[in-house]
Amino acid sequence: MTSPERYEIYFADLNPTIGSEINKIRPVIIISVDEMNTNLETVVVCPLTSNIHPKWRTRLQIDCAGKQAEIAVDQIRAISKKRLRQKIDQLSVSQASQLRRIITEMYGE
Repeated sequence: MTSPERYEIYFADLNPTIGSEINKIRPVIIISVDEMNTNLETVVVCPLTSNIHPKWRTRLQIDCAGKQAEIAVDQIRAISKKRLRQKIDQLSVSQASQLRRIITEMYGE
């Protein structure tokens, strides 16, 4: 498998989990930078969910592979690249910009 690239969307096996962590095989967006994706055995991802919460500021609604979904920025995690399955989609430039803004608001200064 070639290294995944930032803002690509893959199916990933997020099991096992503990407590309220998002689980099962589901889409995730790669948010780590490409240099990290190439040189490390892990990637940083935001999982997607089909449970839509329009008023949650920690979520970004997108269309992924023809289905409505939300990027769960509040569930960012590092995972092994071995958890990744096939690539299914990719964020647009506009969506990537919106995602960076939410991440900065949540985790930046």
